[in-house]
Amino acid sequence: MRIISIDPGYERIGIAIIEKNKKEELLFSECFKTSASLPFFDRLELLGKEVARVVEEFSPQALAIENLFIETNQKTAMRVAEARGAILYQARILGLEIYEYTPLQIKVATTGYGKATKIQVMSMVKKLVSGAESIKQDDEMDAIAIGLTHFAYSRPINNVIK
Repeated sequence: MRIISIDPGYERIGIAIIEKNKKEELLFSECFKTSASLPFFDRLELLGKEVARVVEEFSPQALAIENLFIETNQKTAMRVAEARGAILYQARILGLEIYEYTPLQIKVATTGYGKATKIQVMSMVKKLVSGAESIKQDDEMDAIAIGLTHFAYSRPINNVIK
């Protein structure tokens, strides 16, 4: 099975394509950035176009994405929610099944511990996914961790958006 996993944002999003046969293999990852000088709606359009481009190139069967974690900065949280909505819409238009995971699920799936630090998650991702050893960007590592979480929970589950 091949999936696209996304760490949502609007300035930067982590995107990963992971395939699982016997072991998880990273086929592609990037930290896609939009310019702060662009109007917000143009940035959303660019995010949607990049998701469509990656889906077209790699043909994943599903999208795994992190549930929005409410930050103390409400303006940022709203913008991330809007970007996440644009990504979900694009995924649905492209015919992908959509799976959402909480930060707690991601930490447990990657480290076995729900209070793991970001460094612990990144360390485990590098050990668990072939091709992730050289990734430096947090956003990419988060996207890969989300993909790992999907494979850990990939049995039929209740959090599929239909």
